[in-house]
Amino acid sequence: MSLITYFTSESVCAGHPDKIADQISDAILDAVLTQDKFSRVAVETLVTTDRVVLAGEVTTSAQVDYEQIARDQIKKMGYIDDKFDFTHRSPISTYIHQQSPEISTGVDNDGAGDQGMMFGYASTETPELMPLPITLAHKLAQKIDQAREDKTLDYLRPDGKTQVTVKYENGQPVGVETVVLAVPHDEDIPLKQVKKDLYDQVVLPVLAEYRLDLKLNQLIVNGTGVWHIGGPASDTGMTGRKIIVDGYGGYARVGGGAFSGKDATKVDRSGAYGARYIAKNLINKGLADQVEIGLAYCIGQSHPVMKTINTFGTAKVDEKVLEVFVDDILDTSVKGIIKAFDLHRPIYLPTAAYGHFGKAEFPWEQLV
Repeated sequence: MSLITYFTSESVCAGHPDKIADQISDAILDAVLTQDKFSRVAVETLVTTDRVVLAGEVTTSAQVDYEQIARDQIKKMGYIDDKFDFTHRSPISTYIHQQSPEISTGVDNDGAGDQGMMFGYASTETPELMPLPITLAHKLAQKIDQAREDKTLDYLRPDGKTQVTVKYENGQPVGVETVVLAVPHDEDIPLKQVKKDLYDQVVLPVLAEYRLDLKLNQLIVNGTGVWHIGGPASDTGMTGRKIIVDGYGGYARVGGGAFSGKDATKVDRSGAYGARYIAKNLINKGLADQVEIGLAYCIGQSHPVMKTINTFGTAKVDEKVLEVFVDDILDTSVKGIIKAFDLHRPIYLPTAAYGHFGKAEFPWEQLV
């Protein structure tokens, strides 16, 4: 007898308020690292109606204009229409100071910048070795933004959300049950047209990449029936509030902290990247079909205090072989992860939309 199950994941467009905040925080991180690669950065951003707030800790020799970085990112995301522009008129309040000396003491000795646990996941479900629901949700969000930016659907406005429900049979994906899209658009465009255009220009092309299909009646667009004004004018956004979106869409366990706005001495970020790298390469070597790597760190200590391997019963070799592989493929000390991926580089802004995993250009996604 076949076991039928369903799993749903969501993503958001780059102009979603939480993602605006993530991108501003990571743009600041990159700007600082460009001038001083050993900078310590932990920056949070809040965006709301006619207000942007920057707060956190930065220890650096770099000289950057935080306010201008924020305005540049807001403009890049498309908030330039008179009706919902907050690129120029919004006051930007900056509350950024130097890192606490009690934290920096441990980091100066190559220790972790905080305690916490992180998880990395991979499976054979998609070519990206990611779960299918979150992979499709990210692709749809990115395609919506692309359609707006290249004027294919020029009536779309910044902001948006996607959601995909995948049907599984005996643990394997067999189809897409439902797609939910939420996208603000010009008032003079009827919702019926928006739905048909998104179906033709966004949904079908993305699903075709994975040899999947969807009927028009399985697509829901703007569930309340109307959405014209999006962004911070409608919804406050904050850095780090889309942890599930940034990771595996709920398919794997979630660590204790967000990623964006943090330099690599913060193991919330670097530890999660290291765990994903191990998991992906373990799958690529054919040692299992599904794996979750768990790491945990203590502030000031360089090596993890926990390292776990869960293959969910899919391992092709015995446990000792897996342990040797995990220990050999990556030095999971804070210094080891930073060195392996060269994480002092300004490479973080591209991670702040459409997920941190499953993108081949990132160093933690490389196969060996």
